[in-house]
Amino acid sequence: MGKKAAKSTRKFAQSGQLKKAIQARRKHQEIKRKADKRKSRPGKGKAADDEGEEEGDVELEGKEDFSHEGEDDNDMSADDLAADGDESEDDDISEDGSFASVDALDDVDGAAHMLELSKLAERDPEFYKYLQENDRELLDFDASGKDDVIDNKDDEGDTETAPILTLAIVKKWSKALLEQHSLRALRKLLIAFRAAVHMNEEDEVLAWTIDSSAVYDKLVTTALRYTPIILEHHCQYKSLPNGQFKPPTQTQKWKTLQKLILSYFHNIIHLMNQSSNTTMVELALAESAKLVPYVVGSRKAVKEYLKACLALWSMGEDTVRIAAFLAVRRLASASDESILNMVLKNTYLVLVRSCKTTAAHSLPSINLMKNSASEVYTMNDTAAYQHAFGYIRQLAVHLRNSMRVKTKEAYKQVYNWQFVHCVDFWSIVLARACDREAQLERGGQESELKALVYPLVQVSLGAIKLIPNSRSHPLHLHLLRSLLHLTRHTHTYVPLSPYLLPILTSTLSASSKPKASTLRPLDFETTIRAPQQYLKTRVYNEGLAEESVFLLAAYLASPPVHASLAFPELVVPLTTTLRKALKASKSSSWKAKETSLTKALVERIEESAKWVETKRKGVRFAPSALQEVERWEGDLTNEVEDSPLGRYVKVQTKAREKRRQLVEKAREGEGEVLEE
Repeated sequence: MGKKAAKSTRKFAQSGQLKKAIQARRKHQEIKRKADKRKSRPGKGKAADDEGEEEGDVELEGKEDFSHEGEDDNDMSADDLAADGDESEDDDISEDGSFASVDALDDVDGAAHMLELSKLAERDPEFYKYLQENDRELLDFDASGKDDVIDNKDDEGDTETAPILTLAIVKKWSKALLEQHSLRALRKLLIAFRAAVHMNEEDEVLAWTIDSSAVYDKLVTTALRYTPIILEHHCQYKSLPNGQFKPPTQTQKWKTLQKLILSYFHNIIHLMNQSSNTTMVELALAESAKLVPYVVGSRKAVKEYLKACLALWSMGEDTVRIAAFLAVRRLASASDESILNMVLKNTYLVLVRSCKTTAAHSLPSINLMKNSASEVYTMNDTAAYQHAFGYIRQLAVHLRNSMRVKTKEAYKQVYNWQFVHCVDFWSIVLARACDREAQLERGGQESELKALVYPLVQVSLGAIKLIPNSRSHPLHLHLLRSLLHLTRHTHTYVPLSPYLLPILTSTLSASSKPKASTLRPLDFETTIRAPQQYLKTRVYNEGLAEESVFLLAAYLASPPVHASLAFPELVVPLTTTLRKALKASKSSSWKAKETSLTKALVERIEESAKWVETKRKGVRFAPSALQEVERWEGDLTNEVEDSPLGRYVKVQTKAREKRRQLVEKAREGEGEVLEE
């Protein structure tokens, strides 16, 4: 290669005819190779048709997996699914291991490389001499591909015994990818990657035999890490200012690479579904997310990828869940609204199916899913509103049916974990979308989702009133926690004290002496219906008093309530009711803990009322001056945490968190001693 190219060769390259000549030669070679294959393997066409049928079956299974019984207007009909199933021609991916048309692109790049080297010898002979002495491989670059380790054996894939892949071959491909961004090396690497993914499957014609775990790990890692880099070099996609992206432009190079990348993407999905190696699955999720802009044009690939990611998001370790969620969020960033709608719908359905039951070991995972799913739902308020409206309406329909029929089976439609978690999820979504900080980011404009705060509150309060007995108090507390979170972030006043006071006063009632029992304290976080043996026991009453006192204090200390100009007047009925209950329970020696908790709360409430009265002494405007009132309450919001009630809630929150951590450590068997 050190020899100077002939003048006629350089002129031919500069005329633009080189590319056409290379394409014509490659097309002729491809036709000849396919003809030779048909002569040597007459039954291959039938096998390819069978494989296509199998792919169709997989697609239908994926569609059925996202069906959901009992869904109303928001569900896609069978016609919708059939319409979505009409895939483009790009989905008919050949898996014969060829994709030889990619080499033509590499030949064009290689010819340009040769031309540059020939010019370099004329422009800078000293540097050319340096390359001859120190980097001979760069000058010996062969654009025809004759230097490849195995000459097109990996293209055939129809030999009786496939060649054994070695580390040296993988390293040579890696070097070609890094130094030359070679598409020929990428093609060979991805064909070998397919062999690695399907190596343990029968009736698969593979191009390579992999008999070493080191070679397998190196091959898979190299393919996953290098492919996005090479694609970004040859075909860049467009990133929009709002975080969305558009697929690459339909250039000739991208049209040639598209089927190869789709085939590789389906192989990644297969790897994620089959691999039990957590590290490998995390890497596959992280690197496949970078390829999303290149495959969003294929509805089949998007559906299968979303299904695989959501399956990993709903089970497995936390690191895998987070990586899967990041991939789902990347998919939702596509500029195609139909993809966003697909992501929103299926994310919610997977969340609902994952929270049918709740236990101490599954609650952290469910909370992680709710918090991460809420982030996807706040990416586009307009698209999220349609889904949120339909699903909140569905909760209202369940509540209405339960109120009309009034049977045990009807009540189960509301009094179950799925209903509780759905209310909590939508409270998180609305709180996140309508938070003041989020509103400031939008330039002070309110979110479209704020219109759903009222119906969600009405559904939640209706569910609390459905069965107001003592056994259902744990469920009532769950719903009240969700509403408290909603009011705190949206700065919406919701009267929750009328629903908390009956729970607290019932624990102070001195009607009868509690039953003796050796039951352990009830875990209110993982309980929605108290077991029968807990009713009228001291441990249950004390637990209810502790939970209701904390929630009532947190509610009164929240900015929408405590920062109100009328706070001293708002708490008068409440403190009066609690003092009467305390007076009635004085004669009961078995109510010591409930009485002390309630008494401390009343004292903090009265101190905070005096604190607000002190703050409003300097007020010179009338209540009708709404702008002045809002300005005064906005200034007081920043000081609420320093009020007597705010400090009380802060101390109680830290104590409860410390106790929760100790219980968690004890549950995991770390031998921690539980202390109050």
